[in-house]
Amino acid sequence: MTKVILIFLLVLAVIQVIKPLGWPGLKKRSDAWKLAIGGLFLIVFSVGLIALFE
Repeated sequence: MTKVILIFLLVLAVIQVIKPLGWPGLKKRSDAWKLAIGGLFLIVFSVGLIALFE
């Protein structure tokens, strides 16, 4: 599951660099770092949940 999230956020970041998405907080090309930080937090959270329920 974490690989799917990672690939999805990577695709969003590439699209953001090529042509900004226009979502709130993602109006400029340089805002791709926000997707990267959000993805990092999401991956850490999901790995923590997986480890908790094993």
